[in-house]
Parts: sequence; C-alpha cells; structure tokens
Amino acid sequence: MPLWAGRLGLVYGSDLASLKGIRQVKLSHTFRSTRVAFDDPNLVSSAGLVPVLALAELAGLRSLADARLSVPTDKGANPGLKVASLVAGMVAGADSIDDMAVLRHGGMGRLFTRAYAPSTLGSFLRTFTFGHVRQLDAVAARFLAGLTQRSPLLPIPAAASQGAARWALLDVDDTVVEVHGYAKQGAGFGYNKLRGLNALIGTLATSRSAPVIVAQRLRKGSTASPRGAARLVADSARSATRLLPAGTPVLLRADSAFYGRPAVHAALKGGAQVSVTVRLDKAVKQAIAGIQDRAWTTIEYPHAVLDEATGEWVSRAEVAETSFVAFSSATKAEQVPGRLIVRRIPDLNAEKNKAAGQDTLFDAWRFHAFFTTTDPMTFDAVTADKIHRGHAIIEQVHADLKNSALAHLPSGKFTANAAWLVLAVIAFNLTRAAATLASGELAKATTATVRRKLVTVPGRVATTARRLVLHLPRAWPWETAWTRLFNHTAGPPPAVPA
Repeated sequence: MPLWAGRLGLVYGSDLASLKGIRQVKLSHTFRSTRVAFDDPNLVSSAGLVPVLALAELAGLRSLADARLSVPTDKGANPGLKVASLVAGMVAGADSIDDMAVLRHGGMGRLFTRAYAPSTLGSFLRTFTFGHVRQLDAVAARFLAGLTQRSPLLPIPAAASQGAARWALLDVDDTVVEVHGYAKQGAGFGYNKLRGLNALIGTLATSRSAPVIVAQRLRKGSTASPRGAARLVADSARSATRLLPAGTPVLLRADSAFYGRPAVHAALKGGAQVSVTVRLDKAVKQAIAGIQDRAWTTIEYPHAVLDEATGEWVSRAEVAETSFVAFSSATKAEQVPGRLIVRRIPDLNAEKNKAAGQDTLFDAWRFHAFFTTTDPMTFDAVTADKIHRGHAIIEQVHADLKNSALAHLPSGKFTANAAWLVLAVIAFNLTRAAATLASGELAKATTATVRRKLVTVPGRVATTARRLVLHLPRAWPWETAWTRLFNHTAGPPPAVPA
C-alpha cells in the first residue's frame, strides 16, 4: 500500500530528499475519496472494557476503594469511581494523566456510569499521602484475592503431584523507572546509572500460570535495593498464603541484593523457603573451595549464555552443593542453616589471567552461588539450580509494566506516583485475569497482546427494545475469546431450573 495517496501522489519507500520539491502540503478531509468526520456519538474504541470492568466490579474494586480509601477534601470524593476510572484508562493503554481522556469519547458515556476528566483524576492522585498509598495497597491485595476467586489465576496441580510442580514461586526484585527533569520528587540516580524512581515488586506464579503481582512499593531513585525489602517480602508471603490452597509450599527467589537477615527471616517467618543468590564473600569462597571434584555434575544449559566479559557464548556448566550456614557471624538465633548450591562455567579469560600472574581459585571457572533452605530430598542440586534460574521471569514483568501503565510516572509528587504504581499493578492483574478467562492461549500473553486482542476492539452502541446492543466488527480474529470473557463477566445469568 502507498504511504500517502491522493494529492501527495504515491510516496512509498522514498526518503526526505525526494520531497524537497513540495513546498506546501494542503491537508484535506479526503483520503482516496473517503470522507472523514469525527461526528458519531455511538462509536467506542475500546469495547473490551465492558467485560473487563465487569470483572473488576465482580471482584469488588469499586466497593473496596470506597471502603478503604479516606482521601480528604472534595478531591477524594467518590474514590471507588475514580480508582475504577484510572484502572480502566490503564487497561485501555493510558500511561499518563492526559491519556485518561481515552475514556471520554463517543458512546463511552452510554456504556459506563461515569468517567472523570483527566484533571480531576490528577487532583485526586496529588491528594494522596503515604498512608493513603498504604490504603490503596490493601485495596490491591484484596482485589487480587477477589480476582483469584473468579478466574484460575494461580492453578495448583493435585495434591498427589510431587516435585517442583506443586510449588508456588515468589519472586522479589526492583527496577528503576526512568524519569526526566528535576521536578520529580524523590528522583535520583539508581544502580543502573539512570535518573528515576525505584519500584520494588513481588510476583507469585505456579508451574501452570503466568506471574501476578502480589506486593509493590515505590522508593527514591537512589535507594539501595534491600531497603524496605523485608516488609515487602512479609507482605508477599502473607498474600501468597491467602491466595493459595492450604498446604501449598512457597519458594522465595531473589538475587544477591536481597541476601540479608531481614529479608530471609521475613520469608521464613511467613512460611516460605528461600533461594537467594549470595555474594562471593570470604565465607562463600571458602565453602566453594571445599567442594570435592567428584561432587560436580555436568549440566547443559537449555540455551547458550553470553559471557559479557568476553563476548563469547558458554553452553556448558557444572553444579555442586555443600552445607552452609547463612549469616554465621550473627547470633545463633539469626543464623540460618541450609545448602549452598554452586554453578560454575568455564572462564574464557583463564589463560590471559594466568599470563598476568593471577593464578587463583577462580581462574579456570567462574562461579555463581545461591543459598537455599529447601530439602535436598525435594530438590537435588540440578533441580534447585534450574528453578533458581527461573527467577529471571520477574524481568519480563518489569518490562511488561514499563511497556504499559508504568511507561511514565506522571506526577511531580512522590506519593501520587506511588499511588500510580499501585494502580498500574491493579490494572496488570486485572488484565491477566481477563486473559485467563478468555483463552488458554492468552493466559500467559503480555499486557500489550491482551489489550490488542481483547480490549481495543472498536464497537458501536445501539438501542433495541430499551436495551443497549454493542455491535462489534465482523470476523474479529479473537471473537471466540472475547465472547467467552463477556459471558463469564457481563453475559446473561445462568438459567434457573424449574
């Protein structure tokens, strides 16, 4: 197809140099003899919001916000409707306050009770204090519980199943959301040398599900990763207990930034086992040196790993384990016995290091170690290593958030951005629940994919026999999934037998 047609002629695949002869371009309302007019009051661009917001209503989003939020003054009036409006805008693709205008067009007013103006929603968020953010945290946790009751978000295999399939995986990690300018309260340079704010989240997944977010916290951009992690780990463990069937074992996975007494003890106190990467300090190096050569088991990575130091690919590794007591320098009550599982890969710089006179323990191999409290009868070293490497899935959740509602932190006020993060998490979980109800193929899809297939469906609102009828495009490729979601949430009630 040509990029432009009509008065501009055909301009396909050309560069700007070929357009130098065009001094003025007069835009008209015709494109290939088609008249364009923004005048239909009955069209909507995101008809998928109908079943998605019906699911939010069934899970109690509006009622929870009305009951839990106590934002003062007239700015905090009707908190349930304002929270629902913000979440609806995020589900539809909004990543800033101005984008909330996507809810105020065409026939949206006929489909939904009320959609607030972006300026009203911005004033609502700027009124939040840290206490109100914590109230919104409580809304998010209870709303997720409501979603799990109405959709199979966290399916668990039968109790008779053994091995890793029965375990729920709790991941904790932080990410820096980049911001620009100096008006953002709390912004600073984080561990990745970018100016931004630090978002700490906890996700929960099973062997049959994609992750959902069970806890979140926004922090200053320059904060250290473990700051406040113990409380978030405790909140995540409590949420996992509420969401999962009784007796489901939970494993906390984290990187070395969270290897500390507060976070590890919070997980153990919450009923979870831990699998946390450790730093190669003196005690860890000594433990690695004591591993016998015959203890190493060769494994093959499912995919080769790029060695950033050399730029070469490594596909061979070996795994071994040894007993280890974490925090051995602390009091006996704070020490945690467990296992140190070590993975080693060939050091491609070994010959160069030897030539430089650096002939040490770590010349021939590069080591990656993590501490775990799991029973060796449940997970051997190879299985535990494979499970621990799956912690990287939380990076996909970070990327998903930044590709949707968390693409920007819209306010200059820190607490408003903290509330924005919680609302982004609510929208993420709501989208995941809707996709799970709609189709097994979409249950693990990204938010952008779910939005494209289920939410941003154009529609026309009509009235027949005093009932609203939503006309959707014929031959929509995902009609079956959309209809299934609608029937689950906004469809007619089941027939009552005589």
